[in-house]
Amino acid sequence: MRITLLCNKDLASCVALNYLVPALSEHELTVFVSSSVGNQTPASADLLLLKFYEQQLFNDILFPLLDESHAYKTPRLLSFSRLSKLIGKPIEVLQGINQPQGLQRFATSAPQLVLSIRFGSILKEAALAIPELGVLNLHSGLLPNYQGVMATFRALLNGDKEIGTTLHWIDDSSIDTGRIIATTAMPVTTGKSYLWHVLALYEQGCKTMLAAVAQLAQGTTPVASPQPSGGNYFSFPSQAELDAFHAAGWELVIPREIDHIAKQFMG
Repeated sequence: MRITLLCNKDLASCVALNYLVPALSEHELTVFVSSSVGNQTPASADLLLLKFYEQQLFNDILFPLLDESHAYKTPRLLSFSRLSKLIGKPIEVLQGINQPQGLQRFATSAPQLVLSIRFGSILKEAALAIPELGVLNLHSGLLPNYQGVMATFRALLNGDKEIGTTLHWIDDSSIDTGRIIATTAMPVTTGKSYLWHVLALYEQGCKTMLAAVAQLAQGTTPVASPQPSGGNYFSFPSQAELDAFHAAGWELVIPREIDHIAKQFMG
């Protein structure tokens, strides 16, 4: 089956691709990445620091060093460049997927199925019409309660004891409202950061996505249910919300956790 993956060029997407790409080796894969989510530039120091750890530290510093080195032969996790070698073609940045040039590039991958994780643009009708089997999205939050960005942040801020992922169809250009196929749940761990919780979600979340792909490859459509009404949509947190998050004892990033994840890319 021809599968196109739409992700963001960040640490969490790279981790998710490490779960997905080896398990999808029997399929013809194309991967496109966005370079940002939405059009909003983080204004607060907290969100800028999070962006540094999620994107710049790995994309601009660590991954180039690792890709040029021959010292790390068997890392547990692969950089975007090393994943592209596993796929057999480059992982390309695709901006403006709803614009003529971007839409044409997306269409040239001729996907039968699209898998979306953290992609930075909302797919409009023309893009959604291209894959014959549809578009599956893995959302790092439990729907419909946590639609939009940084769902895990909202769950931690609200004092939830569990966080999770939702695998759903993208049925139209609305955000995180499509029919739900499966959810996962994991307990909140005190003393761990927002980013740690996000990364931890993808191991089980990607398993639900792989199970749905296996069904579709066998000609079976996964059972899906409409979302309950009354969902909540969230954008990036305000400074007041970030201050409340810290006051509750949470951190967006803890450096020692970044050291641990970086070592998994080093081997």
